[in-house]
Amino acid sequence: MSNRRSRFEMRIDILVMIKRGETLPTRIMYGVRLSWSVLQSTLQSLVKQGLIEEYNELKGNNRSKKLYRITAKGDNVLKYFNRIDNLTELKLVSRIFD
Repeated sequence: MSNRRSRFEMRIDILVMIKRGETLPTRIMYGVRLSWSVLQSTLQSLVKQGLIEEYNELKGNNRSKKLYRITAKGDNVLKYFNRIDNLTELKLVSRIFD
């Protein structure tokens, strides 16, 4: 069996990282173990879908840092995913004991 994640799994991993408070793209990249280019395209896709939002934080020297936060829609997606994940685990367990 392959250890590769689907695009859906990558998106869920990113949403979980952001939900846990990780806002910096570099830290998200390391946390979910993705290349920079894959992360950037996935973040932009999540922004377009309204699951996360991008915002800038001003730093010294008039520079800004691009950060991400989860939206209510993204939070709902995680809640529904967790419900489905729990239901599928229960079904697998019940099949084992039947």
